[in-house]
Amino acid sequence: MADDDVELYARTYTTLLRSRSDVRVQAFLPAHIRMGSSLHALADQPAPDAGAFIYAMQRLPQCIARVARVVLGQEGDQFRAVLGDQVDHWSRVEARARRRAWRWDGNHTLTVHVSSPSDLDDVLPCLVAYQAEWNKLHAALTVHKRNHHVAVVLSSLDHGTGEMIAGSVRELGTVLQIATDDWDRLASFFGTGLVAWLHLVAKSEKDITVRLLGGFDVAYTRLVRRWWNPVGDVLSQRGIDGRPLYFVSSNLHAIVNLLSGYVKRRRQTLWEFVDQAPDASDVHSEIAELGRLRGHANAENILYYTSRLWHRADRNPKIRDVRRFEEASRGITQVDASGGFDVGAQVIELRRIQAADLDPRLAKFAPVLDRSDAVVLNVDYPLGLASYHIVREVATVTPDLRAIYAVGKAATLNAAVGDVMLSETVFDEHSRNTYAFPNAFTAAAVATFLERGSALDNQTAVTVRGTFLQNFASLERYYRERHTVVEMEAGPILSAVFEATRPHRHPTGERVYFRELPFDFGIIHYASDTPYTQARTLGSRGLSVEGVDATYASALAVVTRILTIEAQRLGLSIDPERPFRP
Repeated sequence: MADDDVELYARTYTTLLRSRSDVRVQAFLPAHIRMGSSLHALADQPAPDAGAFIYAMQRLPQCIARVARVVLGQEGDQFRAVLGDQVDHWSRVEARARRRAWRWDGNHTLTVHVSSPSDLDDVLPCLVAYQAEWNKLHAALTVHKRNHHVAVVLSSLDHGTGEMIAGSVRELGTVLQIATDDWDRLASFFGTGLVAWLHLVAKSEKDITVRLLGGFDVAYTRLVRRWWNPVGDVLSQRGIDGRPLYFVSSNLHAIVNLLSGYVKRRRQTLWEFVDQAPDASDVHSEIAELGRLRGHANAENILYYTSRLWHRADRNPKIRDVRRFEEASRGITQVDASGGFDVGAQVIELRRIQAADLDPRLAKFAPVLDRSDAVVLNVDYPLGLASYHIVREVATVTPDLRAIYAVGKAATLNAAVGDVMLSETVFDEHSRNTYAFPNAFTAAAVATFLERGSALDNQTAVTVRGTFLQNFASLERYYRERHTVVEMEAGPILSAVFEATRPHRHPTGERVYFRELPFDFGIIHYASDTPYTQARTLGSRGLSVEGVDATYASALAVVTRILTIEAQRLGLSIDPERPFRP
């Protein structure tokens, strides 16, 4: 029944979106509620579900508060045909926690590029949850406006100052029956814009309409080929196409931080930033936490995270240019996302990495660098089925593919936030296949670099269609079947691996065993939330500093694996006790 409800919901929005006209988001709400999403547990209750609301807001641009129409499409021509050529000049906007190409007309219309069906499975439930929770708050504010005391509180938001406004905001959270921690997160999300946002909520209900342009499989293939073109151009221009290539799906900061030395060269500046960060800074709480970890956690890990906050605090665009120049001089080329496929990439030439720049935990591999002709292609991990298209394309165009690795966040049904999980079996909701494979990574390979959490191998993962598209019944069933990792990319990646190593397209509803592969293969997940116990979800709180240890332990395991394979290929003996001398 749990699977049926999820399937019914997905079928509802996919069939309604076949319409050539706009469809009201309200039409999806009954199926959304019936599904009983574990991420939106209070969807059918009049009380606000702040966790679901915050989760949805983080994955939608902030301008959604003013938007009445969302147009989804695959390619620019589709948007221009419906909205006119001026759509190309609309403002680019971003969501805090989801990479996607959005454009806003500054008024009531928002466009979004979808690079795979997984984008629909992500965007639509977010819009439904956002609108449902907005309308709950609107109803509550409308009712309470009739109360003289609450009217005074709302008025003070406009006319009060300082502590009076802060007190009114806290009191309003109580009136709206939102827990203090959740209300504080909501207030922090909007900052100085909270009062204006509350007035928008109080003014009217949300009634967003959506329209899908295209949605055809061949267009996804065109998109990924356009995505590959600039990557292929970099390989060709640098004369490194055809070299041994290691493909990594992770993020765009960890591996580069380990290899480029950018953070190492700013060590003193970053420690001063930690010591001198002003209390008023919007990143102060994270910096304070980093300061407390100093001396109790790996210094490099702390500085890597600090550099991210330092860049966020300094709006000077030249800093980014300086970083790119330094990285390029060391063989690291950034390739920005393009063509509606919002996945950035990095081309890394190992031979040009400088030994002095290596993270100290990789120092023993210095002799490998100047002898290796290998290239690492690191991509900003794509969402869901987009990973299938990218891995398939890379396997198609790469003549000497040495490895495919994936590192990403996942929910855990048995572990704790910050733990690292390594699976050897994956059930994929898309293909209904169960994939068994030899994972290149073991708990020992990660635990070497892990200081705070646990490394757990021999786990079993399930690839779900979307974060909202799961409920407690399905989670319980998966856990009873000993699935412990819930994520979105492993299944599609394995489907692409099947097509890269077998003579036909991946099957459906079968058990697939990869006993041997022509390239190295490994998947690492680190736990970001615990939805089964409701102890922690990304809607109630972000991963933040807690994820640093797991992120860099995973990245170190990947780079160590790559350099070890290269050392073996080159016939080099790596001394684990070899001191590092720049």
